[in-house]
Amino acid sequence: MTGLPELHPLGEALGAEARGIDLSALDDATFSWIERAFAEHPVLVFRDQKLGAEDLAAFGRRFGAPRIHSLVKYRYPGVPEVSWLRNVDDDGNIDWYGVKRATDWHTDSTYEAQPPRLAMLHALEVPSSRGGTMFADMRAAYDTLPAAMKDRLSKLTGLHGRTDGPAGARLYDPREEKRMIDRDYPEVARPAVISHPVTGRQLLFVNPMHTHGFSGMGEDAAWELIDELARHATQERFVYYHQWRVGDLVMWDEQATMHRGAGDYHPAERRVMMRTIVYPN
Repeated sequence: MTGLPELHPLGEALGAEARGIDLSALDDATFSWIERAFAEHPVLVFRDQKLGAEDLAAFGRRFGAPRIHSLVKYRYPGVPEVSWLRNVDDDGNIDWYGVKRATDWHTDSTYEAQPPRLAMLHALEVPSSRGGTMFADMRAAYDTLPAAMKDRLSKLTGLHGRTDGPAGARLYDPREEKRMIDRDYPEVARPAVISHPVTGRQLLFVNPMHTHGFSGMGEDAAWELIDELARHATQERFVYYHQWRVGDLVMWDEQATMHRGAGDYHPAERRVMMRTIVYPN
């Protein structure tokens, strides 16, 4: 690397572009700079990257342990730590599951025994317009809750499953989901408010895809609260819309943010990305 990398803000709430970095030739000093930047900027964008699946997995391993994705169909051949996020199948036809996949607000894999640290997407093909990904700041979402709600949430434990929260129920057919995964996921209980492991900031840790209830609360009341919190967290003032370019690599903090595919492009236009989700070692 020649010269120091630079950070340029992209959105009012979230999003920073890291300039002057080639992720395919990453030295230790530059990686340390990325880690420091990522602690304060939980959505980092790297433009004009050219990474293969092995490169993406190797970059992920610098942060922790990339994990094989639960959706068997979308695993990258020969590199199971990497998965496809795409709207076309192997024959180039529209993959309707891929079109709708992840188009409601969520945090990845909160139903796992250990939640992930971060995730990365690398854009290979993008629509001619729109087709973005949206990110919500769960730090700011917590900070701006009324004191009474903060007090209420401090006593609540969220119950997490694969796609059985209110957004998951709206988006997915459970029979289709069951056919595509290779194992069952038992319910996982997590506090509704957590502290970030690096910065110590308190975060709202409830998402409408995977949080399906709260301990000791009926489903109707729980879903009403989950949807209320999601509406609060996804106000425009907390959200960054990332407009993809070919070569973009975007990494995001899986605790400090929620995200969703905007679902705002024509499905006949190809949208092909590689992804890896990284867990703490």
